[in-house]
Amino acid sequence: MSKFLNFFAPFVRFTPEVKSPDRDVTFKEKLFWTAIVLIIYLVMSNMPLYGIPKDQGYDYLYWMRVILASKRGTLTELGIGPIVTAGLIMQLLAGSKIIEVDFSDPEDRALFTGAQKVLAIIITVFQAFAYLYAKAFGPLSFENSVAVFLQLVAVGILIILLDETLQKGWGLGSGVSLFIATNTAELILWGSFSPFPTGNQGDGLYRGAVLAFFQLMIEAAGTGKWRENLIHAFNRPNNLPDMSGVLATVVVFLVVIYLEACRVEIPVSYAKFRGFKGKYPIKLLYVSNIPVILVQALYANLIFFGQLFWSRWKDTNNVLLSLFVKALGQFEPTEAGYLKPTGGLVYYLTPPRSLEVITTEPLRAIIYLIVFVALCAMFSSVWIEVSGIGPRDIAYQLLQAGMQVPGFRRSPKIIEKILERYIPTVTVLGGIIVGLIAALADFLGALGTGVGVLLTVGIIYQYYQIIAQEQLAEIHPALRGLLGLE
Repeated sequence: MSKFLNFFAPFVRFTPEVKSPDRDVTFKEKLFWTAIVLIIYLVMSNMPLYGIPKDQGYDYLYWMRVILASKRGTLTELGIGPIVTAGLIMQLLAGSKIIEVDFSDPEDRALFTGAQKVLAIIITVFQAFAYLYAKAFGPLSFENSVAVFLQLVAVGILIILLDETLQKGWGLGSGVSLFIATNTAELILWGSFSPFPTGNQGDGLYRGAVLAFFQLMIEAAGTGKWRENLIHAFNRPNNLPDMSGVLATVVVFLVVIYLEACRVEIPVSYAKFRGFKGKYPIKLLYVSNIPVILVQALYANLIFFGQLFWSRWKDTNNVLLSLFVKALGQFEPTEAGYLKPTGGLVYYLTPPRSLEVITTEPLRAIIYLIVFVALCAMFSSVWIEVSGIGPRDIAYQLLQAGMQVPGFRRSPKIIEKILERYIPTVTVLGGIIVGLIAALADFLGALGTGVGVLLTVGIIYQYYQIIAQEQLAEIHPALRGLLGLE
């Protein structure tokens, strides 16, 4: 066991925990608890923080609200950021063998999960303090600062427990996935059908892209300006939702659904029962949307600290500190209350979100695309090693289930070699594909951002599979072990 994990052991004992169910939880109960968790999160995401003024300070998480499932000025200000960041750190440490973890040992696995939760709480405390230190809500009194800090920490811990509730088997899927999908779905619906006008700062139309499109078409029927209005509908000013974003969103949905069905199938049979044959599927998107989540978590923290350092030390007289701040990120305030990257590393970590910006800043688009896709491919390779879905782990699982590959000896080494022909290749290829889809969707201005749409489609597909498995297990309880539900 790693000394690093042993360091967390005393703290794990004192952290709040959701106990695993000591019985089989029915499908209806899982639906009920999943709905309760979602309702709690939605209530918190619409409940403003006590003690902060309105429209003051900078929105440091503006660029990452979708992936963090957070909402400005509410109890979910930090969203799932601490959970995802802690997961990223722990998986990287385990994947690079900096810490030794035997995931086949229940004690090691439990301590690893507990250490990850403790780290998430520490990150919550640190981010809450950093937020207040950077005056993200503007200048606050000492009493209000303490009140805001306690709210952020308490809700951060509650979000960790909500996620743990689902993952321990009381609900379906995970809280992280559920919150991201819900947040993105809300943005897509709001961006498409918002009935509120944009006012003088916009184009005077409805904010919703679809409603604005019909407005422009009705106007064109009277004026005859079909071409001008059609161009306007697909290219609205001031980053307003437009039909280009709607179409990009639809295309991403269809492409990801198609890719989710692409797979390589390896024939398998039961060693004890002759004639009972099946196929083990290896999906093209083998690690699903995990690489995108990990890359975005890394980006979120770099962008957050870039804004933090810029806001505090942009005018410092210390030469070395000034160079570091400028290299990390340079920003300019906007009327919308967020900081727009204008230079430094952070500038190349935020995608240009329209074709117009891409034509004026092609180098930024190219660098963003290359780095983002490369990191997705790298995290894909790391993930299969630390999550128990690599060739060696799958070979062991197949043998434990009494399966074998017809025509080959029933040996873990042989099955591992067969799987090595496919899994590493589809892992890297899948990481590259999801990276390309997310980046290109961002370039086209997809509603809810390209990453958000990609994650939401993958999450919806996963929930479809989970629900199908749960319903099958309800009808045939003997299949629970084969479906991995025990």
